[in-house]
Amino acid sequence: MQGLTYSIDLVLCIDATGSMSPVIERVKKSALDFHSDLNKYMEAKGKHFDKLRVRVVVFRDFWADGDKAILASAFFPLPEKDEEFRAFMAQVFAQGGGDEPENALEALAIAIKSPWSTDSNKRRQVIAMWTDASAHQLEKGKASSISLYPKALPATFDELTDWWEGQMYINKSAKRLIVYAPDAYPWTDIANHWTNVIQHTSKAGEGLADIEYTSILDTIAESV
Repeated sequence: MQGLTYSIDLVLCIDATGSMSPVIERVKKSALDFHSDLNKYMEAKGKHFDKLRVRVVVFRDFWADGDKAILASAFFPLPEKDEEFRAFMAQVFAQGGGDEPENALEALAIAIKSPWSTDSNKRRQVIAMWTDASAHQLEKGKASSISLYPKALPATFDELTDWWEGQMYINKSAKRLIVYAPDAYPWTDIANHWTNVIQHTSKAGEGLADIEYTSILDTIAESV
């Protein structure tokens, strides 16, 4: 509609542990191509958007990887900050992680708490989670003595659920969560009980052999 502005914020939560080696470059390529792909997708449907920002939260395992367990970027407005975005993504490669599970729930909490855009008439706030593993329970992190563990995170899965279902951090009507993950804790519970969630099931430990990247484009384009 004339005079309305439409903004899209996308946060990519990427499991960068060793088992993701077979697919990490495909995930990175999807991220780097997202702006141009979304433009083409929207044009084909006769739709448009005014602003796109992308943020990346890379995660591994605090108990195996220390200060490499979480790496979070700011939002990159695209295409204006394309070079900075590419420089950040160049740092992402698969390593470490030890045995599963990983610190995916911490990454998801950081994503939910993102500084989302508020200056457009219409907004879409999308989180995409890529992992081939289950997740550590948040209680384990809160009870640990690891000094690098983030402080301002939910203490339980129920509290994280409240973060998603409430409006303290993310807009109730704008939010979408797309999960590429195995049928394991907590992904099945999230898909079954959280609102506005789509799960694409992968096989644990096999590096997400089949990534339905277009579902992110579909989710955004069909909701405009």
